[in-house]
Amino acid sequence: NFPIFFRRSKLSKGPATVHGPFNHAGQKEAHAKAEDFGVAEVVELLGQNFFIYDADDFTRQYFSEELGISLQPAVDVRLPERAVPRPATPPYTGYGTWEDSLGSVHALMPKPPKRDMVKLFAKAGQVLRFTAQFYNAKPEDQDRLFVVNFNLSDDTLGIHEPPQRNLGIVTGRFLEKGIHVNQMTGQLFQQSDLYPGAIIKVYNRELELIDCDEYTRKHMETGGVKRQYDLQAVLEKLREGMRQQSPLVSDIFRKFDADKDGVITYREFSDALQKWGYQLTDEETLVIMKHFDTRQDGQISYNEFCDALLDEDYTQHMLKTKPALKQEFDVAYADRAAARSEERQETEKVRAAVRSIGEVLYKQNRMFFKLFKEFAHITHHETVTWQQIHQALKETGHLFDPEDVYRTVVHIMPNVDPDNVPYVHFLKAIVTSFHDLSATR
Repeated sequence: NFPIFFRRSKLSKGPATVHGPFNHAGQKEAHAKAEDFGVAEVVELLGQNFFIYDADDFTRQYFSEELGISLQPAVDVRLPERAVPRPATPPYTGYGTWEDSLGSVHALMPKPPKRDMVKLFAKAGQVLRFTAQFYNAKPEDQDRLFVVNFNLSDDTLGIHEPPQRNLGIVTGRFLEKGIHVNQMTGQLFQQSDLYPGAIIKVYNRELELIDCDEYTRKHMETGGVKRQYDLQAVLEKLREGMRQQSPLVSDIFRKFDADKDGVITYREFSDALQKWGYQLTDEETLVIMKHFDTRQDGQISYNEFCDALLDEDYTQHMLKTKPALKQEFDVAYADRAAARSEERQETEKVRAAVRSIGEVLYKQNRMFFKLFKEFAHITHHETVTWQQIHQALKETGHLFDPEDVYRTVVHIMPNVDPDNVPYVHFLKAIVTSFHDLSATR
């Protein structure tokens, strides 16, 4: 509740005055009228200056239609946000990683920083190796060579010195593996800091990178080295693993078919391969899926799955084998598979929408009368729009997504304009088709 500054009554303009019983009543012109108010204007009432910065829609419409006055646009009177000075981050202490050092700044009892588990698994075992030597080395250090190892999984750097004959220096570990600061940039070591010809500085020692191994060179040329799979061998191993998993092909098909709709889409096929331990790219997955999909329609049916997995019982040829895998990537098939996946996703959304709205109408006997009453309030016609159906369901206490209502209307009455739906036939059709719609098919 807000305090009342002045109760509803006639209000005098100008300074506040106190009248006694013998004073004359104020003139009509001395009282504030509607014409005295306007947006972006100052009005003096009871000795106080009020700045009017905005008006609601009804007031603007009243001034425009009744008084013929167009009010000014609203004035922004918000105060600027106060800038809170942020203290500078303390410098790196040199102990542990930067995240460890920063944790003691944010909390009195710091927690260990979270590790990027996705990066750890995706780039496990990927190490960039460079040969290096001292930059502007002393005469006795000119023959010394070092191997710089940079681990892509956790951005750690390690340097060791391989043994050399007649060097006269005890070789071995030069810098322990860990997260270190590149003093040339003032930041932690990154992959972009390391390339042949680069100069790095760690713990006041400057090293010049001379060369790199073949893996590192391919990684810098292609942006990352991918695992190369023999897809024919993967296919044979996949078949053998499926046969050992279960004696019934139907059980294996059900494990691939996650939504139990009778077909295997690209997403289901890719997830199943990952569960079997094959970290394949999208192109490689589509190549294997195309081998299973003999009709080339972008999805795998149960019969196609059996034909690709099982051998024929009776053949007309001696030692007949399965056709070889075509390892060429087909862009057109990839588009068909993506389109099929989108169709199956939309089909699932339609089934869920029709079933959820059907349950409301079928299981609640009074919903028919409530919806008829709402439609009568909305329109006097026998037809409504799908937006009005959504509004009527909302008024009866059932809030559905507008897209689900539209899907239901189009599915139940495909030959009817969604903006001109006969609601009596629509409600009857939902109830009569409730048991015809399966939960999964």
